[in-house]
Amino acid sequence: MTIATIDPSEAAFFGKLAADWWDPKGSSAMLHRLNPARLCYLRARIDEAWGLDSRERHPLQGRRALDAGCGAGLLSEPLARLGATVTGLDAAPENIAAARHHAEGQELAIDYRTGGIENLRGELFDLIVSMEVVEHVADPAAFVAGLAGALAPGGLLILSTPNRTPISKLALISIGEGLGMVPKGTHDHSKFLTPDELCALVESAGLEVLDTTGLSFDPRTGFVLSSNLALDYFLTARRR
Repeated sequence: MTIATIDPSEAAFFGKLAADWWDPKGSSAMLHRLNPARLCYLRARIDEAWGLDSRERHPLQGRRALDAGCGAGLLSEPLARLGATVTGLDAAPENIAAARHHAEGQELAIDYRTGGIENLRGELFDLIVSMEVVEHVADPAAFVAGLAGALAPGGLLILSTPNRTPISKLALISIGEGLGMVPKGTHDHSKFLTPDELCALVESAGLEVLDTTGLSFDPRTGFVLSSNLALDYFLTARRR
């Protein structure tokens, strides 16, 4: 039996933000500020795991990448520029429409699809990324298992998500949503996963965890990679 991972209320919530997604000063401004740290982490992990030259401009050339929960494509487009053949998957049709429109303007060929991870029908990818998504799905275990099932031999899975701590609740909900830095209702603290919980889901899906790295906020420089996992964190895994 296939378990549906899409939460319709979450899809509807984020779909309403689609038209504003690419505005760096709009409702998705925080995601724009997150992207440099995301790409820094991603590049370090693929270089290390696959023995790539850090100076190579198109390190993903010849590899398939899946951006699961892609929104309007803020990470899908950089993946395409790094050389990957990219599939972007999102539950909200409004996001996919915005993603397609923006990619066309950038002359990027990205395969954008509406649906959940259960709709991939046996396709395999060398790299799967899913950033700030697992805390929004209906069944995190089924979602992670679906990601693992779509991972090609030797492939990498890279996730990011908020940690379930008092600090994350204060920063992301009390301050972030309370001051209008992110749309109110974006986060549900009870759905956040601790690193131990997410590692357990990943390992239960048959993957080996290679790395966990924190994401912190520095008022001087913005979001930075950190050894502190209390606010938000990345996880990289591969098939055993």
